[in-house]
Amino acid sequence: MPKRNATCAVIGAGDYIGSAIARRFAREGYTVFAGRRTAEKLATLKSEIEAEGGACEARALDARKEEDIAAFLNEADRHAPLEVCIFNAGANVNFPLLETTERVFRKVWEMACYGGFLTGREAARLMLPHGKGTILFTGATASMRGGIGYAAFASAKFGLRAVAQSMARELGPKNIHVAHLVIDSGVDTAFVRERIKASGRNPDELPEDALMEPDSIAAAYWYLHSQSRDGWTHELDIRPYAEKF
Repeated sequence: MPKRNATCAVIGAGDYIGSAIARRFAREGYTVFAGRRTAEKLATLKSEIEAEGGACEARALDARKEEDIAAFLNEADRHAPLEVCIFNAGANVNFPLLETTERVFRKVWEMACYGGFLTGREAARLMLPHGKGTILFTGATASMRGGIGYAAFASAKFGLRAVAQSMARELGPKNIHVAHLVIDSGVDTAFVRERIKASGRNPDELPEDALMEPDSIAAAYWYLHSQSRDGWTHELDIRPYAEKF
């Protein structure tokens, strides 16, 4: 395994997509700083990375709190220069419009949009003196179109996409690659499988590769980071072969 004098911060290092991204960058030699609401839930990820010879630091944080994001990224940068920052915090909820309370709408926006702004701003603050960096944002189908029951989630994801576009235009000329990745599919997670069951279908009867594997998503993040700056992608949408769009 290669070793780099650089860190990769993953905010929203959940059990599936976030963990897969963290493992991929660790295998490429980065020290991974993994953050999520509960640090104890990162124990398995940290052990897996270290068992493969990689390096991982696990921290508890709330992506909606400015002081948490700043402290987390500053610690990562002190360990080794922050080269990659990935915002992967989830806030996928579905409520009929009249059941979408003010609290739900606000909390979803704080997690999926405001947290992304804080992450991108603080990452840029650290990367600009280094003269390089990559900032990647996780989007969804809801980033592109609103659906029934997704007024809160889609508005937040639309907003995150706008944050990413604005950052890309401002930071690209300063050698910081900002990209937004649209995951236009169900991902093979326990959460998605439960939602499929709730809809009356059997997830085990889906065609092979109809759900996206977290490792395939992680490969797309690595691809974006690895691009030469004479051909940077700002937005990449990925989906399985069977997904309608």
